[in-house]
Amino acid sequence: MTALRPERDSGTAGDQGSSYGQPYGDSGAFGGGWHEDFSPEAAYRPLVGDDETVALRIPDPPAERTTTASPAGGGRAARRKAAKRRHGRRGAARGPSAAAEQAEAPKAPLSRVEARRQARARKPGPAVIASRAIGEVFITTGVLMLLFVTYQLWWTNVRAQAQADKAASNLQDDWASGKRNPGTFEPGQGFALLHIPKLDVVVPIAEGIDSKKVLDRGMVGHYAEGGLKTAMPDAKTGNFGLAGHRNTHGEPFRYINKLTPGDPIVVETQDKYFVYKMASILPVTSPSNVSVLDPVPEQSGFTGPGRYITLTTCTPEFTSKYRMIVWGKMAEERPRSKGKPDALVS
Repeated sequence: MTALRPERDSGTAGDQGSSYGQPYGDSGAFGGGWHEDFSPEAAYRPLVGDDETVALRIPDPPAERTTTASPAGGGRAARRKAAKRRHGRRGAARGPSAAAEQAEAPKAPLSRVEARRQARARKPGPAVIASRAIGEVFITTGVLMLLFVTYQLWWTNVRAQAQADKAASNLQDDWASGKRNPGTFEPGQGFALLHIPKLDVVVPIAEGIDSKKVLDRGMVGHYAEGGLKTAMPDAKTGNFGLAGHRNTHGEPFRYINKLTPGDPIVVETQDKYFVYKMASILPVTSPSNVSVLDPVPEQSGFTGPGRYITLTTCTPEFTSKYRMIVWGKMAEERPRSKGKPDALVS
């Protein structure tokens, strides 16, 4: 049995050459002196068996591992595996670097024939140019029409109402300051106020029916020229004829078709209030039917002379093809000194 112990010697117990009681020399079982085997440094070093001598020895320090890439085999299978590791599986999408390299790759210059052919292909044909021009015309026309409608339906009302309000304010200031009416008025000059309480209308009355001077400024015009001349409100008998816009430019007569018999229509002057009661309406008539302004208007239902008022405007709305007529008969003449009539108080 092999044991880890010193070998026996044939010498005596007291002999220094024997293996008992003698420090081991170079010929000892451990290959060195006794003090070398049991030094403090040797005590902390691990001991391992020697494969050849079945003895104990100090192990060699571990060698540093170095990784070296083994060359790929030279066979077809090895090359195929190496290609798969580099480029991925067959059919996989190329990475962004490959796409960028392909995009940045310079292209061969085109020949003159090819360059001309591509230039002709990019140039629009006559049909395309014509369709673009027609489309631009339609778009421009649509924008202009939209602007015109906005101007007619909105801006003309804003401007005309502002002008009418200013004229009414100036007229009331003249009355308050005691400035007397001259008896006759210049075309476009305001001289009274028209009140239609049911429609919440208060608008100045000016002399004449000129569009630029009167109607388009948001005022109501008095028929006072030529063959269409009508009476004034203070006349003993006659027909006080007025014209006004139904749409746009302040549109003071837009809703006169909603008046019913008995509704008050008041004309306010510097000295008096003239209160009329709505009597009848003619929904549609020709613009040339001037008989509606006669002292005793036809189709009004009046049978004899009296003190009447006639309101004329266009119909249907937003057209001037026909005229709408509203008549009223005077019910009260009230001095301003007695205060406002009931129609303006209630």
